[in-house]
Amino acid sequence: MEIATTRPETMLGDTAVAVNPEDERYRDIVGKMLKLPLTDREIPVIADSYVDKEFGTGCVKITPAHDPNDFEVGKRHNLEELVILNDDATVNVPGPYFGMDRYQARKAIVADLKAQGLLVKVVPHAHNVVPMTAAKPQWSRWLSSSGL
Repeated sequence: MEIATTRPETMLGDTAVAVNPEDERYRDIVGKMLKLPLTDREIPVIADSYVDKEFGTGCVKITPAHDPNDFEVGKRHNLEELVILNDDATVNVPGPYFGMDRYQARKAIVADLKAQGLLVKVVPHAHNVVPMTAAKPQWSRWLSSSGL
């Protein structure tokens, strides 16, 4: 299964891979478990209408603790929320990336995926990510407004 991401370091907190329930390509694997690369964990393939089957590969890694959309998917599917970054944006998951800055971890994870033959390609991508210092208050406001 091929999954694109702009933030490979967050894969350490993935708790599912989602596909659109109407996407025939993946219908037979919904409910199956996948080995999450670079970890000793297995995660389920879930069907959720959040996934745009026309965008990218039609598969989305779900990281509920690090993305508001994934958080909502996680709530619908009772997925665990794994917080993998400290407030200073260092990795807090035991293992080879522990203590690394998110950008160092991103480079190391891409290198490790490549070394294991699991990297298909790297495409430069500009995206809007709010800096961690600004994101925390926004995230807190979002959690407060959602009743959590």
